[in-house]
This record gives sequence, structure tokens and C-alpha cells, in this order.
Amino acid sequence: MSVPAVILGAFCVILALVDAFESVVLPRTVQRAIRLRTIFYYFSSVAYTAMGRLPKRFLFRQALLVAFAPINFLLLISAWAVLMILGFTLIHWGLMTPLVNSLETGSFGSYFYFSGVTFLTLGYGDVVPLYGVGRGLAILEAGLGFGFLALVIGYVPVIYTAFSRRESTMLKLDSKAGSEPSALELIRRHAQGGVMEALIPLLKEWEDFSAQLLESYLSYPILAYYRSQHDDQSWLRSLTAVMDACVLAIGVSQGDDQISKNLRFQAKATFVMGRHLLVDLSYVINAPPKTDAPSRLTDEQIEYIRATMREYGLAVSTGQQADKKLREALEMYEPYAIGLAEDLMVELPNWIPEADVTDNWQTSAWEGVKHF
Repeated sequence: MSVPAVILGAFCVILALVDAFESVVLPRTVQRAIRLRTIFYYFSSVAYTAMGRLPKRFLFRQALLVAFAPINFLLLISAWAVLMILGFTLIHWGLMTPLVNSLETGSFGSYFYFSGVTFLTLGYGDVVPLYGVGRGLAILEAGLGFGFLALVIGYVPVIYTAFSRRESTMLKLDSKAGSEPSALELIRRHAQGGVMEALIPLLKEWEDFSAQLLESYLSYPILAYYRSQHDDQSWLRSLTAVMDACVLAIGVSQGDDQISKNLRFQAKATFVMGRHLLVDLSYVINAPPKTDAPSRLTDEQIEYIRATMREYGLAVSTGQQADKKLREALEMYEPYAIGLAEDLMVELPNWIPEADVTDNWQTSAWEGVKHF
């Protein structure tokens, strides 16, 4: 009997079970710094960063980035399973569990095979323990394996339901802010249509959307790495564009009518929830804010945005005090968005839309424009 092997095996089983429970079942973020999942994600993020740094002309770069999160998800589940199988193998090996075939008793390979088929509930019956302790361990491992399988079956739909909900909300922004969304384009299209009041429910929807993302990402951080169906879109890009628009609605638009007041109120609420999401997710996936990064908004762009808003009949604020408030608002969320963008390998939106950009709904593969 090897006591260290039994202790190490029990530790492996408990470690895998606790990590799986905290990652899948427990609906909150665990504050403990050293976790199996944290170590796993650290090393996988190194691979993700290496893939992201490949030249954009590299044929398989985008395919690798798209496949990363689902593969990483499956590998983490496999790591839990292998660790539990290895743990029970060590326990059997340490106890020298008697097997029906005496020649196999004491063989690490035989114990590993037996542990694997038991955990996966295959039960071939060619390697069987003889006495009570071994049989009790086999029952325990089979029960854990069955429960683990059920856990995985329940985990996958949750992940993809959250992904689908995220994508549908993001895609609805397409017609209102463009496929390459920008704050000015979002406001311009509403002002051009004379429906600035329609921005209020849109921002309300994105407040709710940010709250849902916050809950999903804190429970399942891997979701943040799931890339969108369209190569030129991402949840972070869309959210940042909406937050940019909130900044314009709060600090630039100065209408005194009831619609403008309601719009500014909702913009503040959406801004608060969006920043909450960016800050908490930055902490969870260890993507610190880039406080030394240059702002995406230049003084020249501010003046252009104000001129465009005046052109569509919107009242705007000017002067040093207005500029200061605008910069203070940017500093509250932009460093976090930049840090997340670097970690997730996505591009943040421009404040001003590029000229002659075609929206995705206007194109198709048959017309020679590919965005999938």
C-alpha cells in the first residue's frame, strides 16, 4: 500500500470536482487566485495571443481565433475528466486493489484502463475488482462519471443559448449604427430620420443586454472569447460604440426638450451598466486597463462630431468645460475597452464612420463581398 499515492489520487479527484463545480454549477465568480481553470486559461491565453499576432493575411488566422473558444471549452472539460480518472487510478494503485486477473493486480496501466472505462460508464467487465473497497471505489467513480456527463450535457446548451442571445442583440444594431458601428453613425441615422426618441428604447435594450452579459461572463468567462458569426463584428466593438453614443448623448447633446432629457437619463443608465461589465470582465479574465493608451477620440474628431450633430438640428455643448466632462467620461471606460480588445484580439470602433462602408445586409457572397 502506498499512502502518498492514495493521498495524491484523492487530491486530484477533489481538485477536479471542486473546479468543475465552481466553474459550471456555482453561479458566481470565485475569488481564489489559484484554481485549475485559472491555470488552464493562462496557458491557453498564451496560445490565443500567439494566434492573434499572426499576420492578417495568414489564411487560417481567423479560423484559428474562431475555433479557439469552443476547443478550449472542450479541452477544459477533458482535463477535468482525465484528472479524475488519473486520481482514481492512483487510489487503486496505492491500495493495490485486487483484480480478478491476478497478473494485472498492481499494474498502473491496468488500473488506469479500469478507471477510464468505469468513469466513462462503459463497463466492459474484463477488469473487475474483487473485494469491497475496490468495488466501492468503482461505484463511486461510475456515479461521478455519470454525473459529470450530465453536467456537461447541461453546460453546453447554457453556453450556446447565451451566445445566441448575445449575437441576436448585437446584429439588431446593424441597421441603426452600421455593420462597423460608430457612435456618430448611430446618432446620425436617428437624427436623419427625425426619430431621436427611438434611441431611448435602444439604449434601454443595451442596458439590459449589458446586465445579461455581465451575469453570463462572470459565470462563464470563456463566452467572452466566442467570436461572432461575422468577421467584422464583435460584442465588444458594438458595446463600445453604444457607450460612445451614450457619452455623446450625455456630454454633447444639450437639448432642453423632454425627449432630450429622457435620452440623457437613459444614456447615463446604459453607460453605468456598460462600464460595470467592462470593469468586472477585465478583472475576471485578467485583462488590466490600458491607462497609458492614447484616446480613440481626437480634438479634431470632437469638432467634426459637433458640426455633424448641429447639421441635423441637434443642440450641442461647447467650450473647455464641455471638453473636460467628455474626457472624464472617456477615461472611465476607454482604458478597460482597450485592454479587453487587446486580450480578445478585436478592434474597437471608430467614433466617425468610414466613408462608403457597405453594411452586411447589403452584401452577399454572390456579389463578391464576404463577411462570414
